[in-house]
Amino acid sequence: MIEIRELTKVFGAGAACVTALDHVSLTVRTGDIYGIIGMSGAGKSTLLRCLSMLETPTSGQVLLDGQDLAAMSGEQLRRERRKMGVVFQGYNLLMQKTVAENVAFPLKLDKGMKKGDVDARVRELLELVGLADRAGAYPAQLSGGQKQRVAIARALATNPQTLLCDEPTSALDPLTTKSMLRLLREINEKLGVTILIITHELTVVSAICSHVAVIGEGRVAEQGAVADVFGHPQSAVTAQLLERGV
Repeated sequence: MIEIRELTKVFGAGAACVTALDHVSLTVRTGDIYGIIGMSGAGKSTLLRCLSMLETPTSGQVLLDGQDLAAMSGEQLRRERRKMGVVFQGYNLLMQKTVAENVAFPLKLDKGMKKGDVDARVRELLELVGLADRAGAYPAQLSGGQKQRVAIARALATNPQTLLCDEPTSALDPLTTKSMLRLLREINEKLGVTILIITHELTVVSAICSHVAVIGEGRVAEQGAVADVFGHPQSAVTAQLLERGV
């Protein structure tokens, strides 16, 4: 389970400071597919970066199974971060590496893992995401949907408990989006991985998420079951999202 308590992130100092997250609190239950939705600039991606400790929160707590990541450093933090896989907006693939090499990259950081075990894990993951026949291809030879699948396979390489996805469908056409959401649901059901999706798309949250938090200007406007939040909006931020049909 992920618990975010009073999480605040401020960039800069003095008169030039910007508060990207303002006392954000929410809970993502184990095994859930949880959506975080908001307009551009609402603080969604900053929240994901603080969750994964790519950004250090200014204050507050990020609890993963009761352990506060914000209070950790060094080897302890690196060990706990391996429990989370991140799928970045824009894929962040290594363009000079093949598909198989991209997926293997986090595994090769584990010096104790044998090459045969790495190769077997890569084959398993490429089979899962439907790219077993593209292991030797390079990212430039792939479609946007295929690149996203490689990014997902790489994020799953270390058997994380949680998958954090930043706008996983923003660059995809509607048909590819549906295929990507089916894959994420399959990963959730087959592997038991908790999935947190950052998005600005109502259709993504409605299609796959059980719970949602609506973010506006760095704050949680409302949260709860998707049907309740979208069916009976209690905040102006949610009403605006629904009106625009983002």
